Amino acid sequence: MFLSVFDMFKVGVGPSSSHTMGPMVAAGRFLELLRTSPFQAHGLRASLHGSLAFTGVGHATDRATILGLAGFLPDTYNATDAQTALTEIHRTKSVQPHGLQPLKFNPKTDLIFDYGTPLKGHANGMILMATDAQGDVVLQETYYSIGGGFVVTEDEQKQEATLDARDAKIRPYPFETAAMMLDMAKKSGKSIAQMKRANELAYMRQDLFDADITRIWQVMNECIERGLATDGTLPGGLNVRRRAPDIHQALIHEQGMNLTAPHIINDWMCVYAMAVNEENAAGGQVVTAPTNGAAGVVPAVLRYWLDHVPTATPSGIPDYLLTAAAIGGLVKHNASISGAECGCQAEIGSASAMAAAGLCAVMGGTPQQVENAAEIALEHHLGMTCDPVKGLVQVPCIERNGLGAIKAVSAASLALRGDGKHLVPLDSCIETMRQTGADMSDRYKETSLGGLAVNIPNC
Repeated sequence: MFLSVFDMFKVGVGPSSSHTMGPMVAAGRFLELLRTSPFQAHGLRASLHGSLAFTGVGHATDRATILGLAGFLPDTYNATDAQTALTEIHRTKSVQPHGLQPLKFNPKTDLIFDYGTPLKGHANGMILMATDAQGDVVLQETYYSIGGGFVVTEDEQKQEATLDARDAKIRPYPFETAAMMLDMAKKSGKSIAQMKRANELAYMRQDLFDADITRIWQVMNECIERGLATDGTLPGGLNVRRRAPDIHQALIHEQGMNLTAPHIINDWMCVYAMAVNEENAAGGQVVTAPTNGAAGVVPAVLRYWLDHVPTATPSGIPDYLLTAAAIGGLVKHNASISGAECGCQAEIGSASAMAAAGLCAVMGGTPQQVENAAEIALEHHLGMTCDPVKGLVQVPCIERNGLGAIKAVSAASLALRGDGKHLVPLDSCIETMRQTGADMSDRYKETSLGGLAVNIPNC
């Protein structure tokens, strides 16, 4: 099992990695398939299934699918160009992706929300089709958006175990469980970040790695700054007001007046996280960490460490991100980071575990303490449902990121107070999260059919 730090942390666009980025990526992959196909296509169709259908409009899945079929990709997304393209697509009822002739596509009839039985492979399923001049399907592929912007086809799902085994042979530290990770750390004398870095450099030049890891934090931090500086009301109809700018200004004022009580540090963590997720809710540029819905936790804790911990130094940023990515990879490989599959425990819980591990590492924690920090954070998110009001990644998602950051810092602190020995292994906690998600009613897994989503009036 190997998931790169750049798989876990991907630059993309809000509001959802699985519902926005995933469909856009899938559409891009389908266009590539079409470019190499011997068939002459005249039109396109798409059907959304499971959670992609139920919360698709609130998560901008329709918009992402249309733009993806027009050739847009998350990491190069430009909001102004996208809006221009959407207007033209609705006017002409066609798309014109690069390298292909204009293709008929009417967003009102060729994009189908199927609210029936979900596809078997995953709760987030979509079928993309190319049609001939008579409207008959000449090319079709099924894609699953499995969380964090990851997309697989049905065939790729079947091949996953084989590909993992083959990939492990060329990585110096091919751990796929926390127990294996700790054993390798003990035998090698290396930290989790050092092992993770060695795995990355087996495929990647040092200078390229350094540049890419620097960009990840740059995009994260710029997202925080935009969120702290931008006020107004979030789109979607709930009329949720951006709160991060006002909270931030109040905190700065209190700091200058020496009015800050010790517990106010929690508000700093919250405001950093909320800034990110308000940007995400507005469709801005974010970094999956490991998903968009949970994108605020990891950068908020890193910003907290850099700005509020006296011993912090920017040279520790790569180790923080590498350690966090190692934990996120374990969760994804052995359970899920998808809210549609396992509820919000898989998103905020995973993010909190990643942030706790990263913080513990840069504050001098041993591999055993890092594993303990991740376990504490994940354990105390077990059972959390995914119940977005009106299908929007706003309520309760934005505040949950703030609380996830607070739990991460508390978990790291508790772990550092111990010697790494603890009762519940991280592997057992991850497996418990997987089982809990499997047992959880679909109403509480990103369908907006239960929880807060149905108990808030006038929604």
